[in-house]
Amino acid sequence: MANHIITYDVGTTGIKTCLFDVTDTIKLLDAATEGYGLYVLEGGGAEQDPSEWWGAMCRTTKKLLAETGIDPATIMGISFCSQMQGIVLVDKDGEPLRRAMSYMDQRATEEIKKGIAYGFKIAGANIFKLLKSLYYTGAVAASVKDPVWKYKWVEAHEPEVFSRIYKWLDVKDFLIAKCTGRMTMTGDSAFGTLLLDIHTKQWSLPICKMLGVDPKHLPELVDSTECVGGVTEKAARELGLAPGTKVFGGGGDASLIGVGAGATALGDTHMYSGTSGWVGTVVDKSMVDASAMIASIVCAQKDKYVYFAEMETSGKCLEWVKDHLALDEIGIYLEKKHITEDFETKYTSLYDYMTDVADTAPAGAGGVIFTPWLHGNRCPFEDPKSRGMFFNISLETGKTELIRAVLEGVCYHKRWMLEAQDKKVKTSSVIRFVGGGALSDFTSQLLADITGRTIETVQAPQNVGAVGAAAVVAAGLGIISSLDDIKSFIPAVKTFKPRAEYKAVYDRNFEVFKKLYKCNKKAFAILNG
Repeated sequence: MANHIITYDVGTTGIKTCLFDVTDTIKLLDAATEGYGLYVLEGGGAEQDPSEWWGAMCRTTKKLLAETGIDPATIMGISFCSQMQGIVLVDKDGEPLRRAMSYMDQRATEEIKKGIAYGFKIAGANIFKLLKSLYYTGAVAASVKDPVWKYKWVEAHEPEVFSRIYKWLDVKDFLIAKCTGRMTMTGDSAFGTLLLDIHTKQWSLPICKMLGVDPKHLPELVDSTECVGGVTEKAARELGLAPGTKVFGGGGDASLIGVGAGATALGDTHMYSGTSGWVGTVVDKSMVDASAMIASIVCAQKDKYVYFAEMETSGKCLEWVKDHLALDEIGIYLEKKHITEDFETKYTSLYDYMTDVADTAPAGAGGVIFTPWLHGNRCPFEDPKSRGMFFNISLETGKTELIRAVLEGVCYHKRWMLEAQDKKVKTSSVIRFVGGGALSDFTSQLLADITGRTIETVQAPQNVGAVGAAAVVAAGLGIISSLDDIKSFIPAVKTFKPRAEYKAVYDRNFEVFKKLYKCNKKAFAILNG
């Protein structure tokens, strides 16, 4: 008997609604997608309309059910994997008081200055507030993008709206409220507000007081695997689901991608390559390495964290290659291939073609090294002024070497983050690699050769966030005993072992790669100040 589950992967520009069967494995049966707006405003504003999320969710659910012929009554539960650190301010009926402020919104420059960026500072934050925040929350709201400063921006600039706030919700939590009428927030989203006490797993009243947040605005906390409630009669009509269908807490992309990768046991490491990229290792305590800009984040599993190292541009570097190095010069259009304009198919087709071309260049790209810091960098150094470069170009360097150097550069940086993690924790010898980058066997093998680790990939690695959301439902329903045991439901489909013959050249290039930032830090500051 099938165990049907629907999950919603709620991204920045669109939603992907997925139907799964969870029996011996978590199997994707079908999916429907729809886009929505991102409203970029002067002064750094970035907003979205929550009604557009809900409309897209309703239409894709009905479309999915109609196309598959699945009886809505057989859907055992629904859940979410969504963008994080948005801020949706709602009234007592759960209706938005204004458009949602995206995680990308950077308007609150004055608010962060008044709130934390004054006096004697470390890492851009007042030292006393920084230490207090680290003690209670394991992190500090030191970025203008952090949700608390968006909240304070509304207080300062839209007092009438602020006066009517009932609750502050994150993206998926707003959609859960639309489904159930209950206003909640999961632990990972609460951690993302930087107002969660990591010791008590409750809202931190001392930090709320310090930053000027009204605790009454903060919703009830729930677990990712918890059933928040049933779909209401009204929501059921709009979604096409059966009333009472169970709705589970779910999680954000940063916490559920590791689950969907099958990397949930203590010490399991996964790597993600989408637009951005990261290395995550499951740990059992909160820890911070301020020198390398790595910190533990609350994840979907109870009493566990993910030690999280992030790079700003990973797959985005490959998109840059596609747009600026590949299209005209290596014959994609000259071969008259029929490539659909559908984004996923188009990207995958062009990406496969580029990696085939890169594979004709020698390991080490003829000594050319690329730094993947096209939008600055976060870890193991934080510098928004750092940039990408091709280093050591010669007359013999061709387009194929440059393309290969970009692919290698992204992998060198992941190795750097992996080694930075190894200073505090023991990362795993076998690493699950997921995201769009993991669709390529060439990149997966390259990652194995450069890191010296065995790399495993899973089925449909670009959908692992949705798979993680399905796992949350399955664990909540008891189909899976615990998220700790998820790996048997998400088997590896390919394994890539490091090849000894390439170790010397990659080790040599990696040592140079690590020195390029230190040697050019002052130049980056001059050019991008």
